[in-house]
Order: sequence, then C-alpha cells, then structure tokens
Amino acid sequence: MKKVNWKIYMGLLLIMMSASFYLLEYFLFRDIHHILVFLIEDIAFLFIEVLLVTLIIHKILDNREKKERMEKLNMVIGTFYSEIGTDLLSIIANMDVEIVKSQSKFKITDHPSKEEFKNMCTLLKEHKSQFNHKDIDWKKLKFLLENKKDFLLRLLENNNLLEHESFTDLLWAVFHLTEELKHRDTLVGLPEEDYQHLTGDMNRVYGELKNQWVSYIDHLRESYPYLFSLACRTNPFDLDSSVIVRK
Repeated sequence: MKKVNWKIYMGLLLIMMSASFYLLEYFLFRDIHHILVFLIEDIAFLFIEVLLVTLIIHKILDNREKKERMEKLNMVIGTFYSEIGTDLLSIIANMDVEIVKSQSKFKITDHPSKEEFKNMCTLLKEHKSQFNHKDIDWKKLKFLLENKKDFLLRLLENNNLLEHESFTDLLWAVFHLTEELKHRDTLVGLPEEDYQHLTGDMNRVYGELKNQWVSYIDHLRESYPYLFSLACRTNPFDLDSSVIVRK
C-alpha cells in the first residue's frame, strides 16, 4: 500500500512540475500557439519513444541479461558435473547393460566433428537403459551421494537455478535417491519390489543426468573448446575413456 501511495504522489508531483513549467513559458512568452505545437509534437514522439525503449532497447538489454545469467548458470552446472555429476554418471553407466553392450557407439574423440558429436548426443537422448538390480553397487552409490549432500544443498541456495527448471528437477531427483538410500540401514537382502523401486529412482536420476550432460558439453563445444576436450576425455559413457592425451 505504501509503495502504491509513493508512486501516486510522485506521479502527481511530476505532473504539477510539468504544468508549472508550461505556465512559466506562457507568462514569459505569451505564445500559446508555440506551446501547443511543441506539446503535440512531444506527445506524438512519445509513442515512438515507447516503441524504442520498451520494445527494442528493453528487449536487447533483457536478452543480454538473460545470456549473462545463463553463462553463470552454466558455470554452476559445470561445477556440479566436476564435483559429483560425472562420477555419478560413470557409476550408473557402468551398470547399464545397454551401455556396456554398445560401447563403440558412445566413444568420442576430444576433437570430434560436428556430425560425430551430434550423432552421439542423439544416441544418448534416445538410449533406453537396462539394469539388473543384482549387479547394482548400491553401497557405492550411497557413499558418493551422502558425501556430496552438503555440496548439493549449497547448489539449491543458488537463485540462478530457479531459471533452469530441468536442472532443478535433476537436483530434486538426486536428493530423492540420496534420501531413499540414506533411510535404509542395509542395502543387502531387500525385497524384490524395493530393489525395483530403488532402480526406478536411480533410472530417473540417470535420465536427467544424461540430458543435462549433453546440453552442458554442447555449450562447452561452442564456447570453451579446452573444457570440451577434457569432457570428451572423461566421457562417463566410454568405459575405457582416459584423461591422458594420446596421439
């Protein structure tokens, strides 16, 4: 209410000041024709000014601000994959039967052609994972997630993440899996239905991780070739990948 009152008072003050100067001009020059001509011209130009400021300049500034925010957000996403995302993807991908069977499809050099990179991204997006819960290393997953819980909580405090809905969904999926594993005293000898439930939670995380990883390294390919090279050499879907640069 106070904000509205402040705006009303300011508007009235500005109108009064404008009227005062028009009156002053009239008393000094006694030329109402001159005043009306310039007043109408100013009003006519006002619409063009609104067009320039509101629709064009504002749009340019808004796009620039959005680009800067996305750049900061990509830095946060990069930190996520550096700290936990790549390791988490690697652990799960190593237990994905379809990834293991089709290894050659997901290999990529650190300087791939645009077509080669695009093909791998398409394969990852269309990839249907397959897990055998008996072969899943639940303890290893639980250890990683619990050790990185504080880091994940700090990520959620970042206001920039609110503008990236899909990445926020990824974090919630990771948190949910962390809590599911945390609340089980043992991960051995659980009922078949419970293992299926946990596998479904893990698969949800896996899908979100894959999609975000593809988007992130595509950003690196466009903007940061040296980081893209490292991401390719640590490709979590290539079980034989190595950070060591070779001929």
